[in-house]
Amino acid sequence: MKKTLFIDMDGVLVDFYGHAQQTLDSHPFYKQNYSFNPDHIQGIFRNAPPIEGAIEAVHILEGSGKYDMFIATAAPWRNPMSAMDKRFWIEEHFGTLFHRKMFITHRKDLLKGDILIDDRTKNGAGEFEGQFFHFGWDHIERKFNPYPTWDSVLKELL
Repeated sequence: MKKTLFIDMDGVLVDFYGHAQQTLDSHPFYKQNYSFNPDHIQGIFRNAPPIEGAIEAVHILEGSGKYDMFIATAAPWRNPMSAMDKRFWIEEHFGTLFHRKMFITHRKDLLKGDILIDDRTKNGAGEFEGQFFHFGWDHIERKFNPYPTWDSVLKELL
């Protein structure tokens, strides 16, 4: 029986933080008005680059046949178009792999499954009842989380 695997987007699949910093640095208006909330910039989620190794890792996990995979992401309440932009990002990078398999929620603790890969413990991720893979770089503590790269995740899941 396949395990249910939820994957967060920003900081896990998407290099949102690098993209946001580049956007702020290159647009004085955005820097002046959105420095503390770059996730409120319209369209910012649409064209961010993927995290290194993320696309390949997801395809490897899918090919293993071990997991029923879903996207689990939060969308900023003050940027309602971000949910649509995130969906388009997923479709652009994964085609139909996640068709009707995407949860947009601020309560990841309510998701029922075996594994959650997320870079933060916010939005209920830290209270997820299954196995929590704390992924990537912690932008608050300025250190790597226990699963710093997709290679470290694959090593554990395959």
